[in-house]
Formats: sequence, C-alpha cells, structure tokens
Amino acid sequence: MFSSGIRNRLIASFLLLIGATLLTLGGYILWFFHQNNTERLTGNLLTEAKIAEQLLHPYMRGPREKASIETLLRELATKVDHRITVIDNDGTVVADSWENPASMENHRERPEVVDAITGGQGSAIRHSATVGENFLYLAIPMRDGAETIGVIRVAATMAHVEAGFNQIRSVLLIAFLAASVLAVLLSFRLARKYTAPIERITRVARHMGEGQLHRRVHVRTGDEIEVLGHTLNNLAASLDDKINEIVAEKRKLELILANMDNAVVLLDRYGMVTDVNRQAAVLFGITPAMIGQHNIQVIGLGVLEKAVRETVGEGQSRHIDLQTTLSGVKRVFQVFLAPTFSPENETAGVLCVFHDITALKEVEERQAEFVANASHELGTPLTAIKGFAETLLDGALADPNLSVKFITIIQEEADRMHRLVKDLMQLARLNSEEIRRQVSLEPIAVAQVAETVIGQLYPQWHAKKLDVTLEAAGEPVPARANADWLTQVLVNLLDNSIKFTPPGGKVTVSCRRADGKAVVTVADTGSGIPAADLPFIFDRFYRVDKARVREGGGTGLGLSIVKFIVDTLGGAIDVKSSPDEGTTFTVTLPLAE
Repeated sequence: MFSSGIRNRLIASFLLLIGATLLTLGGYILWFFHQNNTERLTGNLLTEAKIAEQLLHPYMRGPREKASIETLLRELATKVDHRITVIDNDGTVVADSWENPASMENHRERPEVVDAITGGQGSAIRHSATVGENFLYLAIPMRDGAETIGVIRVAATMAHVEAGFNQIRSVLLIAFLAASVLAVLLSFRLARKYTAPIERITRVARHMGEGQLHRRVHVRTGDEIEVLGHTLNNLAASLDDKINEIVAEKRKLELILANMDNAVVLLDRYGMVTDVNRQAAVLFGITPAMIGQHNIQVIGLGVLEKAVRETVGEGQSRHIDLQTTLSGVKRVFQVFLAPTFSPENETAGVLCVFHDITALKEVEERQAEFVANASHELGTPLTAIKGFAETLLDGALADPNLSVKFITIIQEEADRMHRLVKDLMQLARLNSEEIRRQVSLEPIAVAQVAETVIGQLYPQWHAKKLDVTLEAAGEPVPARANADWLTQVLVNLLDNSIKFTPPGGKVTVSCRRADGKAVVTVADTGSGIPAADLPFIFDRFYRVDKARVREGGGTGLGLSIVKFIVDTLGGAIDVKSSPDEGTTFTVTLPLAE
C-alpha cells in the first residue's frame, strides 16, 4: 500500500508537471501568435489610416468638400481590402467604403473613436453582427492645426488571424494529447523504476519487523535509495547482534534463576506477583494461575508485605528475616528486597530473593545448645571438685577417713571431666575438614579390629563377669574404613554395652557380609532403652537416665561420636532396644574390594 501510494503520487506529479508545462507553453504560443498577428495587423491599419488621412484631410474643411469624400473613399477602397470610415467630430459618419453613411448610427461612443478624439489613436476588436466576424478597428484623428476636425477609422477582419489561431490551437491540442499519452506511459515506467527498489526495501523491512533479521536488501540504484538499503542492512545486522546478545543474556539469566537454590519472586509496585523462578514455585507452591495475585494471597506473610511497601516508598533495598511453616516444616528465610525502576526512574516493582537459612539457624541453635551443655557438663564436676576441696581446707583434711573419701571423689570428678574434654576434642577433630582430608580409607578386617577391642576392654567386662563373645563369618569381612575410627566406634559401642549390662549378662559382637556391605553388630542383654528415648540417643549430651549415666562415668557424647564417624565413612547405624531386654546396635559400612 505504501509503495503504491508513492507510485501514484509520482505518476500524478509527473503528469501534473508535464501537463502544466504543455499548457503553459501552448497558452504562451497561442497568446504570442494572436498578439503578434494583431500587432502586425494594427501596424498595417495604422499605415493605411495615415495614408487615408493625408489624402482626405483637404476634403474635411467644409460641407462642400465633405460631399466629395465618399466618391474618393470608394475609389480608394478598390485599392485596399480594408474598410475605411470617415467620422465627423460629433460622431456622424461622413463616408464609409462599405456602407451607406446615412444608414449608419452615430459613432461618437465607439471606444476607438473616443480614444482617437481624446488621445490621438484608438483601437478595438468587436464582433460585427452584419458580417458575423470579429473586426479590428483602428482610429486616428484628423487635425487642422491643433483642432481635431474628424476621425479616420480603418477596419480589418480578424478571420485570417482567428483561423490561424484555431489551426495552431488544434495542432497544439493534438500535440498535448500525444504528449499526455507519452507522459502517462513514461510516468508509469519511471514511477515503477523509482518505486521498485522502495517496494523491495519495504518487503524486506516488513520481514525484518516480523523477526527475520537475516533478510537483506539488494538494490543497485547509485542514489540515496541504495544508501537507504545499505543503512537498513547495517541496522538489521546490528539489531540481530544485539538481539542475540540479549537472548543469550536472557537464557543465562533464566538458567541462573531456574537452577539457583534461592527462591526469587518479582512483584509490581502494588505487591502483585508478576514472575517467579522454579525454586520459588516449588517452595511456596505457586502455580501459573497465581501469577498476578497479591503476595499475601500467594505467600501469605504480612511481614513481607510491609517490607515491600517500605521498599517501594523509600526506593532502597533492605534485608529482613522471615519465619514461616511450609508443608508442616519450620523454615527461616533471610529476604533481600531491591526496588526495580522504570525508564522514568520511578519505582516499578520489588525483587525479592529468599535465602533459606534454616540449616544455618539450626547450626547456630545447636552450637548454642552445645556450648550450654558443655558448660553445664564441665560445671558439674568443677563444682564438686571445688566444694570438696574447700571442705578439706576447712578442716576435713585432719580426718584421714574423710580426706581419703573426698580426695577419691575429687579424683573421680577430675577423671570424668578429663573424659568429657577428651570426647569434646575428639568431636572437634572429627569436625575438622583438614583432619578428614588427611584420614586415608583402606580395607580393614572388621573381625580383627573387633577382637582387638574386646581384648582392650577385658578388665571392664571381666570385672563384671560378663560373657563377651565374637561371632565372625568364615570368610573375611573387609570394610572400607579407617582403622582408628573403626576402633573408636567399636570401643564406644562395646563400652556402653558393658556399662549397662548387669553382672553375669552377655554381650555379643558379630561380623558378616550382607547385600554387598560389611555389617557389625553389638548386642547385649542389658537394661535397654525406652522407645521414647530411641530417636534422641545419638544427640550430643543426651542421656536416657542422667543419674545412672553419671554414676557410670558417661559424658553423653559417645554415641554422637559413633554416629558422626559412621556417617563420615559412608555407612549407617541402627539401634533396636526394649527395656530390660537388651540393646542391639548394627553398623553397616561399605565393603572393600
């Protein structure tokens, strides 16, 4: 449509220009022809009028002379083709070479006569009703000194001038029609020639607008249109590069947002959810139908809504901590809110990034709990040592029996504190990333380690008259582990069984293969663990019976150390127990090749 409009305007412009030029030229030619012929005819008439004035001037002196003018005038008319009229001062026709003066009206008001009497010469073109043609009338005064005594008027028909004028006009009309047809054909050809490159540029530009930026304009006109085509090609290439960069950045951003651990929610300035990443959709259960709803409806946190309003109002980023429950699980988030701005530098929305710090908070809480428990556990023996020491210093030292008793208690409490500090140092070593990297894992014969541990603890279980046996499979059971760590696991498990199994009881340590794993079991016939306490026995400082454990010298860290080592070795530990029926710990470790 656009190119057709240009073509039509070009054709109209060409035709208008050619038509105006031809009309102007034709009009000028016709005017010049008519004007030139009229001037030539006027000159001839003037010459004849002056000759007639010289011949007839003597006959205008009196009435008798005037009577002979008509005869002389008719003789003169036989020698010229023009009409000659002699008019008196008052407008009366004295003589006429064509008509009878008596039948002619007064010529006093004729314009050429008026001009001749008042100005010296007059001319006019009028249509003659008698002859039916246009005539050119030229009148000059006849003077006697300074006095005007009459007027000589010469008239000639304009028929030959008008015939030539009409002939030239017909020729010009034919030429105009022929030139117009040629102009139309030439205009269509030129318009098509000029608009064809524009049409190609328009088609390519339309394809570019539809996203086909690989299309290019190929025109060779050598003028501004070719420059326009090259400019459009450069623009398309530049846009293609920019769009590719934007698409690449967009894909990168989408990939980052889709795979990042943090939930990202984009809100508008009114708190409506406009976009979310995959993590946010999974975390908060956001469906596509929820996009466009208010964040209170989608996330349901009034603290977040308040922070969003403050961010929009102040136009500054901020951090807030949120605590909520998702799918029945308590979650803690640190939310970063940053305002987004429109091109007019107005706050258009808010970007919310949810950092899940639940694990960090749990670690902080456990650390705080660990420090409190450690302080409490260390404080108990220290209080006892300090109290008995003060008692001895206050005079009990003089009593040998009391002195031995109190010093024995002080030694037991010091031993207990030593075991606690030793276990704490063991936990610290296990928590050390550097220590874990230095520990090498290798095939370890589980039965040999179990036999060694049973021998090390012989004094303890022998003193309680316990039956401690090792049940090993006929084939070797090599576990991929560290010898020291595996020894620590078995020492703690066997020590617990010895402590909580009454005299005469039985403790069994077994080693076997099962499902491609190395399995170690420590079972006793001791007091057992209540079902309510089983989920917590691997927690640090947790005791089933605190008074009895303290009497047995336990620190509450043994099983937590065992659990930590087994998890680090890539294994698993399980416990089954019933009160007064005994306890069975099962450790599963990767089997070495």
